[in-house]
Amino acid sequence: MKNIKLVKKNLRAQYRQYREKMNPAKKARYDSAVLNRFLSLREYKHMRTVFTYVSKPIEVDTAMLIRSVLDSGRRVAVPRCIPDTYGMEFYEIHSLEELVDGAYGVLEPDPAGKKPVVEVPKNSICIVPGFSFDSQGYRLGYGKGYYDRFLSGFKGMTVGLCYAGCVKPDLPHGYYDRPVDVLITEKYIRRISGKKTGI
Repeated sequence: MKNIKLVKKNLRAQYRQYREKMNPAKKARYDSAVLNRFLSLREYKHMRTVFTYVSKPIEVDTAMLIRSVLDSGRRVAVPRCIPDTYGMEFYEIHSLEELVDGAYGVLEPDPAGKKPVVEVPKNSICIVPGFSFDSQGYRLGYGKGYYDRFLSGFKGMTVGLCYAGCVKPDLPHGYYDRPVDVLITEKYIRRISGKKTGI
C-alpha cells in the first residue's frame, strides 16, 4: 500500500522543480494566457466578487488578475492566515498596495481597520492555488489544509489555475477533498464533468 503523504511530498517536489526551472519569459506568456482564459469565462461575466490567492513567484501570477478584476468594478477578496491556526480569513482589497508581508512569505491584506468578508455572495468565484490538479479537478495543495477548510463552506464557483505541465490524469485525494468546478491552464479551459458551473 502506498504511503499517500510520501507520494504527495514527492509530487510537490517534482512540480516545484518544474516551476522553478521555467524560463521567465515562458512563464510570463503562460500567465498571460491563463489570465485571458479566466477573463473569457462566461461564468465570470455574471460574478461580482472574486476570492483569490496572492501568488508567490512559482505560482500562476494573480497580480494581473487582481488588477483586471478591480478595473472591471468587481470586488476582490484575498486571504490572511489566522495566527497559530490552519484557518484563514478573506479581506476585501481595493489595491495591491494594501498588501503586507504575511505568513509563509505571502503578501496578505493588512487587517488593521478592516473586517473579514464573512458572507460569501452567491455570484462569487474562488481562485484556488495548487502545485498540481488532475482531470477530475482535484488539487495537490501545499499540505497545510488552509484552502480545504475554507472551501468546505464555500458555496460559490471554484476555479483552479495551473500550468498544463503540472496537470496529472489522477491525484491521490480523500473523501472530504472538493474538486474545483473549472480548471484553467495556458492551453485550455476544462469544465469538470458533473459539476455545476453555469448561472
